[in-house]
Amino acid sequence: MNGHVAAIFRHPVKGFTPEPLDHVDLAPGEGFPHDRVYAVENGPSGYDPQAPAFLPKTRFTVLMNIPKVAAARTRYEDATGVLRAEADGAPAFSGNLREADGRDAFAAWLAALLGEDAKGPLKVVEAPGDFRFTDHPRGQVSIVNLASVRDLSQRLGMEIDPLRFRANLYVDGWPAWAENDWTGRRLMLGWAQAEVFKPIVRCAATHVNLETAERDVEIVKALFDTYGHMHCGIYVHVTAPGRVGLGDAVTAPEAETLEKDAEWA
Repeated sequence: MNGHVAAIFRHPVKGFTPEPLDHVDLAPGEGFPHDRVYAVENGPSGYDPQAPAFLPKTRFTVLMNIPKVAAARTRYEDATGVLRAEADGAPAFSGNLREADGRDAFAAWLAALLGEDAKGPLKVVEAPGDFRFTDHPRGQVSIVNLASVRDLSQRLGMEIDPLRFRANLYVDGWPAWAENDWTGRRLMLGWAQAEVFKPIVRCAATHVNLETAERDVEIVKALFDTYGHMHCGIYVHVTAPGRVGLGDAVTAPEAETLEKDAEWA
């Protein structure tokens, strides 16, 4: 039942390009490093940086509502705050998202790219401290089981890109869909310890082909029709700090965890 970390990704700007990592340091109560630290409002969202609170993803430019977001290929430099972006038929963009001018410039570049697909006005907002623009208010770290994605691909008769599910960690070596039964159980993530919070309910963002920026398959319907649920992946909460690197073990919870929980208490 033990798996290993096959890939690690962050998404510095909510809804935009996943960025691969070799390792990540996780800690209880902290946001996933440099993940979803920026978001782009699609019209006034009600977000208050002085009192940040969870808002539905529909308030922002995300794939669920605007498939063309996938046409923008972005890369964030966390040391400088500089975001670079490019898209076919558009000029390349470079700007510092830690500065108001840089955020305004990216919003303008994106508005020109999205056109009438975005209701706007667009505005880049930044998450203070450990706040993150996650899809769930308690979604600290997201994990996708690659065996589950492969099983879905086989059932559909087409290869599904795991990146459609926009996870932080991709794990190989677990049985397909075993993760759906792990709520409340504990596991090791490399050198960190975590507890499974809940399965992730999927939305229409997964319908978008990341290469073409178009909807091409109804993943949510396929999940429900095939398995009777709309889950793919799990949220976990980190309970003890540690580093997670590529190839690290990710131990699946045992069927009986009471003794293990007592050892960790």
